[in-house]
Amino acid sequence: MIEVEERPIEADGIEPGKRLIRVGGDKGLSLAERISERLYRLTWRTPIHGVRLKGRHPLKLIAVPDDPFAGDVARGRALLDGRVLFAGEAREIKGLNFAKPDWSRRMGDYLHSFAWLRDLSTVATRQQASPIAEALMRRWLDAHADTVSEPAWRPDLWGRRVQFWTAHAPLILSSTDLVYRSKVLNTLARGARHLDGTADKAAPGAGRLAAWAGVITAGLLIPAGEPRRKLGESGLAKAIQASVFGDGGIVARSPLAQIDALMLLTKLRAAYDVRRLEPPEFLNSTLARMVPPLLGICHGDHGLSSWQGGGPLRGEDVDAVIAATGVRTRPLKQARDWGYQRLAAGQTVIVVDAAPPPVARLVEGGCGSTLAFEMSEGPQRLIVNCGGARTLSINVPAALAEGLRTTAAHSTLVLADSNSTAIHADGTLGKGVAEVELNRQESEASSRIEASHDGYAKRFGFVHRRQLILSADGRDLRGEDMLLPAGKKRRVGEIGFAVRFHLAPGVQVSPTADGQAALLRLPSGTLWQFRCRGGALTVEESLWVDADGRAQSTLQLVVSGETPAGGTNVSWALKRAM
Repeated sequence: MIEVEERPIEADGIEPGKRLIRVGGDKGLSLAERISERLYRLTWRTPIHGVRLKGRHPLKLIAVPDDPFAGDVARGRALLDGRVLFAGEAREIKGLNFAKPDWSRRMGDYLHSFAWLRDLSTVATRQQASPIAEALMRRWLDAHADTVSEPAWRPDLWGRRVQFWTAHAPLILSSTDLVYRSKVLNTLARGARHLDGTADKAAPGAGRLAAWAGVITAGLLIPAGEPRRKLGESGLAKAIQASVFGDGGIVARSPLAQIDALMLLTKLRAAYDVRRLEPPEFLNSTLARMVPPLLGICHGDHGLSSWQGGGPLRGEDVDAVIAATGVRTRPLKQARDWGYQRLAAGQTVIVVDAAPPPVARLVEGGCGSTLAFEMSEGPQRLIVNCGGARTLSINVPAALAEGLRTTAAHSTLVLADSNSTAIHADGTLGKGVAEVELNRQESEASSRIEASHDGYAKRFGFVHRRQLILSADGRDLRGEDMLLPAGKKRRVGEIGFAVRFHLAPGVQVSPTADGQAALLRLPSGTLWQFRCRGGALTVEESLWVDADGRAQSTLQLVVSGETPAGGTNVSWALKRAM
């Protein structure tokens, strides 16, 4: 977990100083916890669990809620052509064998969640889509309706499946085959009973929210579901407390997980709407709380900045999610618990990761991005992180995806070619940044953030401190990266460092002859001048993962040098030239 040491908040809502501490951040599930989880999952196949799943067979759903979101057109058209397409991976529907899966986990989650129903319904009429949906449903039922096992019966997947089955019921229940219809409805009821006892076993975050949303949706739409609805509302309230920070950010610290959670809760509200029931107040208040921090990490084009493995989701897609929530609000400048800071002046937007990374047991695929930043001017991005480790096409080598999680793939300082937080082979994060100190000040002339992290303190004896000052007109950003001696750790000799500034695609670079400056031309023709002191400036190749999960070639500015035992200081500036 991340603990926050509070200090007084100024009248403008900006907290001037605080300390974020990552508690148990490098520890995933203990051996005892993993054994306990494994044993619990083995009980799913016992006669006792089978008895729990027995009950009345529903004859129909009480109502069919709307799905507030549109699907992906390309994936929907692929389904019409007889193929399942996801993240660059494709399978022929006729060749799908759920009993012997030969696909990636991401493709498996897409298939098992039935999220493809949304894509199909977006591009096809009910008459066109029903045969395809029924064919896929029959294959899934044959393999998993009577066999309780992972991943198909994972609580988070069952929660999502309940939402998709009910919202798109006309596509899967249009058949005149009464035996098939009965099996679909009975499996839905069995899945709901499974969720009653397993929803809280999902990890905190979007997965646990999905599981409890499934419980409530089943309680609202399957006959005689009032006790289940009350159970689900109590469970969801507790899940939100464990999954959402006080400022509205998701505990995984992932913008894509934030989007996912908002969509899950918005879909849940649609189930209340179709029953003409008022959702619990905590559901509406949670939606209202989660939108401002999401807006706070969006650039001038309304698209997401790239953090914790996520890519730059397009502005129109973000706008659609926020519109569906019905929440109208302004971006949150300082998501204190979630850990992202927003500086905005004129046409310039800067987003800073000013917190420890997510704890190991809450997320896989986390990144060592502490103190990195992204910067845009209007709709044009200038400084970015490579991003996209969890959104890359399946065709991209796994080694590249892992590389995108490293500190060097983010616009921040890297010491001794090492990650500020260790990245394990199993996808979790290890030891590194445990504490981040932050001070923020606002004045009529500028906005200033000063933050430091201890990710290199134990290994190399240095604390990294970064200062960013943005002028009131947004045309001048001054930065300083310092390596300050910390603790008793001292290395013999000098240690190499590199301060990296990954550039957005299309940004042209013209370095000066003195190796201390460069002129940056944005695709719009706007010019920014970069100047540094305290290291040698070079221009190197880089890449950026776009909203479609494709890696695009780009460039990066690298200010490098070596630090003596007493530390070092690199100052730099980005100034709009015209």
